[in-house]
Amino acid sequence: MLKKSKENSPSRLRSSIVLRLNVRLFFRLLGIYIGMDLLLLALSVGGILLWGESQCADLAALVEEHGVPSAEVTEWMAAGDYAISALDRAPEGFVYPFLPPMEGLEEARHTLDLHGGFAGVSNPQVTRAVYTVELVSSSGTPYAISLDIQGPVTVLSLALRVLLVCQALSLLCNLFQNAGTIKKTLKPIQELAAAASRLGSGNAMSPEELKALAVKLDQINATHLDQRISVPGTQKELQALAAAINAMLDRINAAYRSQMRFVSDASHELRTPIAVIQGYANLLNRWGKDDPETRQEAIDAIRGEADSMKELVEQLLFLARGDNDSMHIEMEPLDLSSLAAEVFKETEMIDQTHAFSARLGEKVPVRADVGLIKQALRILVDNAIKYTPAGGRITLSARRDGVHALLSVQDEGQGIDVASLPHIFDRFFRTDESRARQTGGTGLGLAIAKWIVERHGGWFEVSSWVGVGTRITVVLPVDPAAVRPVPGTDELPRRSA
Repeated sequence: MLKKSKENSPSRLRSSIVLRLNVRLFFRLLGIYIGMDLLLLALSVGGILLWGESQCADLAALVEEHGVPSAEVTEWMAAGDYAISALDRAPEGFVYPFLPPMEGLEEARHTLDLHGGFAGVSNPQVTRAVYTVELVSSSGTPYAISLDIQGPVTVLSLALRVLLVCQALSLLCNLFQNAGTIKKTLKPIQELAAAASRLGSGNAMSPEELKALAVKLDQINATHLDQRISVPGTQKELQALAAAINAMLDRINAAYRSQMRFVSDASHELRTPIAVIQGYANLLNRWGKDDPETRQEAIDAIRGEADSMKELVEQLLFLARGDNDSMHIEMEPLDLSSLAAEVFKETEMIDQTHAFSARLGEKVPVRADVGLIKQALRILVDNAIKYTPAGGRITLSARRDGVHALLSVQDEGQGIDVASLPHIFDRFFRTDESRARQTGGTGLGLAIAKWIVERHGGWFEVSSWVGVGTRITVVLPVDPAAVRPVPGTDELPRRSA
């Protein structure tokens, strides 16, 4: 029963989409027809009224020339399509707003009666559509011009009925034709959905099916994330869909490979300290019980490796929280010069083997998380210390360049070769693997610094010369509203090693 329900669900979905699209197309076409009918009706009525106004203007000119006809003449006129009759009252009717009157009808009043008769005609059984214009002649006699418009009204009514019947038939035909067109149009998407469903259930597709269905997905799983959807050039809408899915697959593939590499590197990094701890534990078990020197050596080594593992795990957790966007960032006004001065003083007290200098003259305001930016700066300084020989100089500088704030750490270390420079921010990457154990680095520091800087809308600029040194510059957007104080000196004191 469950299998049957799953098989029928695409059909129900297809029918639902077809019905909804068909109804929308029906009402859209109905709206277009109604709009066209109203426009044609307005144009037709306007044309009839304009024609009637023109006829009445010509008749008014005759009245001005010959005078208002008598009652006998009016009865004679009733046999035609117009009648002119005298009035025993003032003219009545409406005046066209916003439209200039025709010559001779400046003071005229208008009336439209679809079931009336000619003014002055004694036969009340004659009912026709009449357009009447009432006005006063130059001699002061009020009169009315009644124009028979039954013929144009009849033609208009008949044409409107024929048009409505044709439109109704067109709507009914389109109601059935649209369903077939929509089904044909949606067929590639349905095949795409069916292919994705089959691939998700693990059923492999034959080569013949892949050739027959150009829009089906290839068999994509964790080991085949490099496969993509191919759509013929004629299917423009599906090309956009396929491009979006392919882009999504590219991101998934990159993330999956990055995750696999990350897990592999993390396992490798943890394997070494675990092996060292196990080795010293065996040493303690064999000879360290009775030998104080061996016991102390093993304890120190185990403690050192445990500290390294703790640092590595903390860095991994930091990056994991960053990848999941669960890291809380508290943005506030910050002066990079003041922050660099704090790190400068702390590092100068801790490290006694290098010469430190800082150029922190002007205030460099940004909006940032103080703790995270300080952590990124410490990572850069620690790297400079690790790869700079004793006696080498390390320089911190902060300055403002237009709308950018620049925070630099420059060292006199071994430098970075051209091949390694693009990868220094990759996780677990080290330019010198032989010094990894000596420096105690995990290869995650610059990756953490990159994550911090990018979350603040900034980037890195790196310049390095092998055998000369490296300068890493953090570029952040300036915030003029930052208010933290800045040291008053142009350059903090230097100390030689």
